[in-house]
Amino acid sequence: MIKLLVVSGSPVVGSSTDILLHEIEGAIVGNLPSDRIESTFVKLNDMKFIPCQACGKAPTPDWCFFHDDLDKVYSLVAECDCLLFGSPIYFDSVSAQAKAFMDRCNCFRPVDFDDTQPNHHFVKRLKRKRPGAIVLVGGANQWMEGARRSIAGFFKWIEVTNEGVVTYATTDDNRIGTVKEDREALNRAQETGKHLASLLAKTHEA
Repeated sequence: MIKLLVVSGSPVVGSSTDILLHEIEGAIVGNLPSDRIESTFVKLNDMKFIPCQACGKAPTPDWCFFHDDLDKVYSLVAECDCLLFGSPIYFDSVSAQAKAFMDRCNCFRPVDFDDTQPNHHFVKRLKRKRPGAIVLVGGANQWMEGARRSIAGFFKWIEVTNEGVVTYATTDDNRIGTVKEDREALNRAQETGKHLASLLAKTHEA
């Protein structure tokens, strides 16, 4: 079974962020056998969890010392075969919900990227790379590169390869979900989903 995880950092129900994530998700599911894929959508704004407390030591065998709604998400992150992550742009970066979630995933691996410290007290929890994609939504004049870099760094930390970035700049901040009127943006999302489906099909051949 191919496990797809979709995580939204948007606090808004029916947001353009969520719409684009669902477009990519739908294209992935639609281009793979229905009996071979399992998709889970996580809306971070619906969850209750505290920010990272920078404990400085590994919580092994737990994912984290603090137990809250993220307990059930950690395993989804670790076990997924593909990750879609989306956020609106706030002050040139990701939303508070997205950033708090990324920070809480610190314990997925040690800081020692090159394995030069064999006695490092953090254990690398993830042993394989998985494909993923990023969705970013902002205003017409907002800078998206800061958010892209933040999520790209997060992807590297949790062993996800970035296979595409779908961006959308709305021209009307007073309406929710305006991306549904932008066929070009929806097509970009669908093409990203098709690309991810082809990757998953190759790495999960029966």
